[in-house]
Amino acid sequence: MTDALALLREIDDVGRDPRRGGHSRHVFDDAERTLRDWFVERAQRLGLDVTPDRNGNLWAWWGAPGPDAFVTGSHLDSVPGGGAHDGPLGVVSALAAVERLQASGYTPTRPFALVVFAEEEGSRFGIACLGSRLLSGAISAERASALTDADGRHFGDVAAAAGLPGIGFDPESLARIGLFVELHVEQGKGLIDLDAPVAVGSTILEHGRWRIDVRGVGDHAGTTALGDRRDPMLPAASAVLATRRAAASRAGSRATIGRLEPVPGGTNVIASRVSAWLDVRAESERETREIVAEVAAAVADAAREEGCESSVVEESYSGEVRFDPALRDRIAATLGGVPVLRTGAGHDAGVLAAHVPTAMLFVRNPSGVSHAPDEGADDEAVAAGVSALVRTIEELA
Repeated sequence: MTDALALLREIDDVGRDPRRGGHSRHVFDDAERTLRDWFVERAQRLGLDVTPDRNGNLWAWWGAPGPDAFVTGSHLDSVPGGGAHDGPLGVVSALAAVERLQASGYTPTRPFALVVFAEEEGSRFGIACLGSRLLSGAISAERASALTDADGRHFGDVAAAAGLPGIGFDPESLARIGLFVELHVEQGKGLIDLDAPVAVGSTILEHGRWRIDVRGVGDHAGTTALGDRRDPMLPAASAVLATRRAAASRAGSRATIGRLEPVPGGTNVIASRVSAWLDVRAESERETREIVAEVAAAVADAAREEGCESSVVEESYSGEVRFDPALRDRIAATLGGVPVLRTGAGHDAGVLAAHVPTAMLFVRNPSGVSHAPDEGADDEAVAAGVSALVRTIEELA
């Protein structure tokens, strides 16, 4: 019988990033396609029937598809240079759980599916949980089709090239989900502090992404006097500092600028434009909006002082998610009263929570680090996570 750790080892070399470390696996690139093919082959070994939906999400059915299905799974894509567990742990744990249940003679009494969602991280096209957002109608096909990657390719064109018949709201697939349980490595130190291998999720913090653009005048770094410059990098730097100040002044808030793109990006060139992406997560919508407004004001002030122009545009926003309390409590009781944790990380389960009962299982991460090569989950916790998922399936499916 193949365990989850062995399955993770099978795919560990896929998408290795020699420059960043870790893994870079982005929707419909070579690495992510390899993982898709791997998942199909692995699911078919278990006798599951695998089909993609119109948005590139993969569904592996144990028995005939139908309504009120128990669905579990996660995603296979990563952030640039990400860890090996964020997403794949939920997929391999679901495969391992099904294999264990089959070996025990268990057969679900309701429709049952494993799912791999597309573009959960949003690292290629900028919108997180794109596959589940499209499926549920949380984003329109028109807006999603117009999203572009770093090479200027539109998501609609890339999806068509991947063989998708037409992206958009998928009421048929959504209606089949009776409940969704997503297992995920914990992104933080909650389970370390609690000395527990597994927890169930309670809420996801408010969070959103904003694009900051500062426009100046490109010029020569060696011949342009400082007083003659209109350098957009200075207001962009002000945005980074303002982001930390704004979040630090509000307890429990997190705000980050983790990506800057100067144009043209030469070492000896004053940029003509700098784009930055702001990620904010806070305890309430009011605090989230206050942080964004404070950063935008700081950028605007710095831009005026430098003779530049600035703009801030919202790319995505999600309010606080509360996972289904009855489902949460039932799973926690089934697992013997495991801890309940909130998280600041977004997930496909959070998108689906507006439409169907959803729950999350978190697996202990010994470093607490995520979205980086040092992300991990210890062997004991991985095994406990699979056992927790098996017991959850036996109780609910």
